[in-house]
This record gives sequence, structure tokens and C-alpha cells, in this order.
Amino acid sequence: MTDDRELEEIKRKRLMDLQNQVAAGQDMQEREEFQRKAAEKERHDAVKRFVTPEAYERLSNVRLVRPDMVENVENQIIMLAQSGRLNRLITDAEVKSLLARLSEKRETKIERR
Repeated sequence: MTDDRELEEIKRKRLMDLQNQVAAGQDMQEREEFQRKAAEKERHDAVKRFVTPEAYERLSNVRLVRPDMVENVENQIIMLAQSGRLNRLITDAEVKSLLARLSEKRETKIERR
């Protein structure tokens, strides 16, 4: 009987340890998610300062379909602003131009030998 109690106690402790590990993992995931969202918001706010409202709206619309492309445009805008080469707001037409240049398809050549 003592062995059964000891075994049950070991199982209970192990179960509690596992539950604590799971809870700690969830906390870490929540913190990482919060940090990711905060960084994303900060990035959007930075871009919003350097583009016209129409241009920002276009970026928001394109983000729904091509988030990778919008991220590239945002990187370019942020780099221009950080380097001091951006002395005015970027217009919708300029954002369109950036998006068009990024969306140009590169020709892929496949050769059979």
C-alpha cells in the first residue's frame, strides 16, 4: 500500500510540474505575441508619419493581399526617413510607383538539357 501512495504522489508531482511548464510556455508565448504586436504598431505609426492619408490607406489595403510587399515598401520608407532623405510626405502616386516596381515579375528561365 505504501508503494501505491508513493507512486500516486510521484504521479501527482509530475503532473503539477508538467502543468507549470505548460503555463510558463503559454506566458512566454503571450509575451512574445504582445512584443510582436507592439513592434508592429510602432512600425505602422512610423510609416504613417511619413505618408499621406491616401497612401497609408493604400498600404493598408494592399497589406491584406500582399503583406510581404507592403513590408518592403515600409522598410524603404523607414530607411529614407532615418537617413534624412525624406523631407516631405510620400504621396499615394509614389506609393503606387513603389508597389508597381516591387510587383514586377522577374522572368524565370528553365532550361532542359
